[in-house]
Amino acid sequence: MSMRSRALLSLVVGRDQKDASDADLARSLIAGEGWAIGETWHRFAPMVLTTAERAVGSKTEAEDLAQEVFYRVFRAAPSLRETDSLRSFIYSIAVRTLRSHFRRRQVRAWLSLSRPETLVEPGHSTLDVESRELLRKFYVLLDRLSPRDRIVFMLRRVEGMTVEEIATVMHLSVSTVKRSMQHASSRLSRWIDNDRSLAELLDGRFTVT
Repeated sequence: MSMRSRALLSLVVGRDQKDASDADLARSLIAGEGWAIGETWHRFAPMVLTTAERAVGSKTEAEDLAQEVFYRVFRAAPSLRETDSLRSFIYSIAVRTLRSHFRRRQVRAWLSLSRPETLVEPGHSTLDVESRELLRKFYVLLDRLSPRDRIVFMLRRVEGMTVEEIATVMHLSVSTVKRSMQHASSRLSRWIDNDRSLAELLDGRFTVT
């Protein structure tokens, strides 16, 4: 873990302000009050960690991404104008961080600077060996999508967000989100159909709607 990550984790302790509203928390964060940094982490880190792990398929990688997300959140906090929208502000930064992450990973793959990453960790003991292998195959297919298509797909199919919500957090038009979703779904459906075992496991889950 980087020095920045260790420093960030050390900030999660502070005076108890669990009853503060998101708006109050946002105002204190903008003002640079120390307790707000720790409370922001405690309140929103589970959301960011869950989203990141579902997107990348790795708990360890998700933890590193969460550190980067909150580093960006704390730096960008003074730009927050609507204090009632702290949650969506953080979620938007998380989505932008994921897009940057997938772009970097694509560049590494194109330059052949690294071997394909393990997207499903052995620690997922609730899955049997066959299920882990199928899940690994699915994440390999996701890696073939563009960063935007992958994130749109994950937010829609895994996070259950509406098209309008995705458009808001990704700063895209609704029509662009719909096109991206259709493109991702059609490509995944075609690739999955070519793998019988994966097609049987995921039967009917990724039709375009």
